[in-house]
Amino acid sequence: MNTTERHKQSVRIPAKTGYAVKVNKGSLIRVTDLEGQQVVDFVAYDAQNANNRLDPGVTMDVLRSYRIKPGQSVYSNQYQPLLKILRDTVGVHDFFNSACRPEMYEVLYDKKDHASCYHNLNQALEPFGILPPDQHYPFNLFMKSVVDDLGKIDVVAPDSRAGDYVEMEALTDLVVGLSACPCEESSCNGYHCTAIQLDVESLLD
Repeated sequence: MNTTERHKQSVRIPAKTGYAVKVNKGSLIRVTDLEGQQVVDFVAYDAQNANNRLDPGVTMDVLRSYRIKPGQSVYSNQYQPLLKILRDTVGVHDFFNSACRPEMYEVLYDKKDHASCYHNLNQALEPFGILPPDQHYPFNLFMKSVVDDLGKIDVVAPDSRAGDYVEMEALTDLVVGLSACPCEESSCNGYHCTAIQLDVESLLD
């Protein structure tokens, strides 16, 4: 009788740093908030075509919502499903905000040369031949943005607690990048940055 064997890789990503990995179609990707209230900027690129990449705006357009649920997919800028949400213990994430970058910290907090998701993702993706874009537009896991009746958007402390996770299935071969957001200047990460964990479970060739 044939059995299916899977290989599991687990990586602890320290606070304020980034990581990237290539995953095969059918791989299970789990991102865990180890201590709670830690935002993860998550990007994904088609491994065969880096111009086909995760796009929050397109995803909202397809879903007709800024909330995503298990069974639904995250889409690319070319309207192709890249990842399917399988399990989600939080249910509140963000598609609105671009990756933080040094210029943001200068404008909002008068701080120069601040660590940023933009640089974390660029450094992590470089070994895969993915050039730095003008800006990253991630699927911001665990980030909580609140929209009021007048359209004002506020970022508040995440609902995630220690051990909460999102699990996704790769619908094609992908390069995925993650940044444990380094912003301690607002409630975005509960004013305290912590580590995250990435687990990838893939079929053995």
